[in-house]
Amino acid sequence: MSESNFVDYVKIYCTSGHGGGGSRHFLRTKGNPKGGPDGGDGGRGGHIILQGNKQLWTLLHLKYTRHLKAEDGGNGARQLMTGANGKDVIVEVPLGTVARDVETGNMEYEITEDGERIILLAGGRGGQGNDHFKTATHQSPKFAQPGEPGIESTKILELKLLADVGLVGFPNAGKSTLLSVISAAKPEIADYPFTTLVPNLGIVSAGNGKSFIMADIPGIIEGAHEGKGLGLRFLRHIERNSLLLFMVPVDSRDIRSEYNILLKELKEYNPELLDKSRVLAITKADLADEEITRELRKDLPDLPCIFISSHKKLGLNRLKNLLWAELNK
Repeated sequence: MSESNFVDYVKIYCTSGHGGGGSRHFLRTKGNPKGGPDGGDGGRGGHIILQGNKQLWTLLHLKYTRHLKAEDGGNGARQLMTGANGKDVIVEVPLGTVARDVETGNMEYEITEDGERIILLAGGRGGQGNDHFKTATHQSPKFAQPGEPGIESTKILELKLLADVGLVGFPNAGKSTLLSVISAAKPEIADYPFTTLVPNLGIVSAGNGKSFIMADIPGIIEGAHEGKGLGLRFLRHIERNSLLLFMVPVDSRDIRSEYNILLKELKEYNPELLDKSRVLAITKADLADEEITRELRKDLPDLPCIFISSHKKLGLNRLKNLLWAELNK
């Protein structure tokens, strides 16, 4: 997924349709020149609707959509004919799309299932025709209800990628390299921080027809929950991962300390992230001999840990088996 094709944030000005006005018509026929009221109701205005589509992975198709406007409802007519409903605007979005109000920032809806529909902005109701207002004492009402106006609002659509395993680590921890080695994904890889500027997804085969989806999330730095580095822009993607694979290089000054910093950033962003299953991979293990590895094992955090080397392809099958086992606990 190239940087230019991945869009996970769009802002759209939306307007739902106005309801049609009720009719003030009176029945007039050759045999009944002074008939009673027969004005029909107005049709409702069109809705702005979000619909989940599992085939989509990005909001790219909405990048240049500045304004969504639904159709107005038709006016009522004689002989109690109801006006046509305004045509809805249906916006297809990837699973994991969240809708927020631009003024409050509050989450209003989240699309999680294929084909799921939610009404982002409801169209105005159609007005009632004058037939509704006749009474025994007022048999010829010359008025009808106007249609309700539509709603105007600016909405933010954000995407949270859905993956089984999310890679969590500081820049240059080897996340992109691992994904490129154990899946068909081809993320950009270089020896400098923040090479990965967009999340990348890859399907990892665990043998015997078993597979899972892995997401390479751009590197976190200390203070990411406050927006430092790429910060809040990508932390939300971790929310929809079933399992978190923390990655710390073997040549780190203090593996446990680095792991705790990563954990703290997730906790500060959303404490619920700590409820997810976690595995720690010590990367670049080819740089350490057996004696160093034994010493490092003595002070590792209390969670499933494994030493791997994507460059030398060491421990990768054991890693995949471990991840599969943790995902299916």
